[in-house]
Formats: sequence, C-alpha cells, structure tokens
Amino acid sequence: MKVIVSSEIEAVCPGFVGACLSADVENSQYSQGLWDEIGELSERYRKELTTETVKEMSGIAATRRVYRACGKDPSRYRPASEALIRRVLQGKELYQIDTLVDLINLASMAYGYSIGGFDGAKFVGDTLTLGIGKAGEPYEGIGRGMINIEGLPVYRDEKGGVGTPTSDHERTKIGMETKRLVVLINGYDGQQEQVEANAQFIQELLRKYCKSDGGTYFIYR
Repeated sequence: MKVIVSSEIEAVCPGFVGACLSADVENSQYSQGLWDEIGELSERYRKELTTETVKEMSGIAATRRVYRACGKDPSRYRPASEALIRRVLQGKELYQIDTLVDLINLASMAYGYSIGGFDGAKFVGDTLTLGIGKAGEPYEGIGRGMINIEGLPVYRDEKGGVGTPTSDHERTKIGMETKRLVVLINGYDGQQEQVEANAQFIQELLRKYCKSDGGTYFIYR
C-alpha cells in the first residue's frame, strides 16, 4: 500500500507525519485481556483528565487545529480519539465491537491520535491519498449513515473516501472476516517519535490478542 499526502494537507499542516501499519491478523468477538487494559487506561484518565483538558493532548489539539484550518468545527465533528476519551471521562462505557476495533480504540486513546483501521482486502487499488473532503462528496460513516465530510481530512482509494479522523467508511470497515489489517496513524502534531511509538504499541497489542506477528509499518509525510 502506498500513501500520498496531498498539497492540500501540506498547506494546512506542513509538519504532518503518518504511519501505515499492515499485518496479518485473526479477529475475535471479545478479548478479556484487552478490555482489562482498556479499563486500566480509562481509570487513569478519569483521575488525570477532564473534558476540557483532554483537548490539550498533543495529537488531539493538533487535529482540532487542522479541522479549523480546513473550515470544520472540531466540537461538532470531533476527532475519534477525543470522542473516545470524552466518553470515558463522562462515565460512559465504550462500545464493544470486536477485538480489532477495540484494540484500535485503545491505541487511539493511549496516544491521542485519530487512527483509521481498515480491512486491507476491501481497498480499491494500491494507493491511498490524504486530501480534504469536498462539498457534496458522498461518504457513509460507520454506524452514522451519510455524513458531511466537506473540510475534513480524508483518505481516498481509487473508488473514493475510506477514512477521516471523525469516522471511517462502511465500505472498508473491519469485520470478523478481516485477515489483513491496515492501520493509519495521523500525527498532525508532527511528532514522529510518538507516531512510531503508537505504531509499535499496536504491534504489541496485535501479538497479544490477534495471533499476529505485529506486521510492519512505514512513516509517510
């Protein structure tokens, strides 16, 4: 898989750095060990953060800045990482989907980056391009129906949009049948060391909970 960062994104976030991780995996409905880790992080965040200070996490703050630069209200279209942590801070339970999705949610919460998780077999073509959503561009968010992605950063394959920091697309979503996982980590704060640490954390989780060797990743700008 190739990933191209368009000049549109370079204009609003010249320091952007991303990571693309690919791995062979085995999904499952539920992993108790994984949910123990989610519970531990949730409890720590309830002690350390509020719904206001969560906006100051580097990855979240940078993503919100990019949303504004693209003309999108980050409080209406929240980055997924912020939405997940806010849910925890409000005393709500996270939605339990399946082990791969739950694992990506944990990784997103842990580092504050919005992370796209995809079934690699469902992409059209071998190239993803990160650009900005257009007016009227059709996009079906997972569990959200059609959403307005005008002004949102969006990854597109040959067929169209597959992922935004707010919601990934139904067409390429992970399921129990997923055998090839592709993960995109969005470092709008430009901190390559943290982006790589996030990728390595995902590799560790995949080894523990998805019968995987962790796969490989590369950095893109």
